[in-house]
Amino acid sequence: MVVKISPQQLQAIRTHAESTYPEECCGLLLGKAVDNQKLVTEVVPTENAWHAAALEWEDDTSNHGKSDRYAIAPQEMLKIQKAARDRSLDIIGIYHSHPNHPAIPSECDRIYAWQQYSYIIVSVVNGECDDVQNWSLDDRHQFQSENLIVTERVESLF
Repeated sequence: MVVKISPQQLQAIRTHAESTYPEECCGLLLGKAVDNQKLVTEVVPTENAWHAAALEWEDDTSNHGKSDRYAIAPQEMLKIQKAARDRSLDIIGIYHSHPNHPAIPSECDRIYAWQQYSYIIVSVVNGECDDVQNWSLDDRHQFQSENLIVTERVESLF
């Protein structure tokens, strides 16, 4: 699978990541899956609603916070999903940032990921975007690198 995104959409993600530093940002990617590609038509920033009680698998959540965890509130996800469907769009991915860490999925990212989504991760170092990588889950629930193509012609493919 390949994800196609416009330069403006990618810049919106980068700007969001830098603006929330040193906390993680998060948001949704709306668009369509066509053939073997996902076409991003809209980037929707969301609030990082993470709190320690959100994680069920960690024994000690006291050392974690919004600087290394993110969550999108379920009611926000449903609201955006409904609005997208009303416009014949789908949630095709999720993006978030890794402050002062590489754009590589964490174990927490893997545990809470869904196979149908693409995951764009932005590394932000000292307040500036350093790297952007795209990932998806394979059949063994392991992240694999996924192509991210920046192109002006995303919306015209519908």
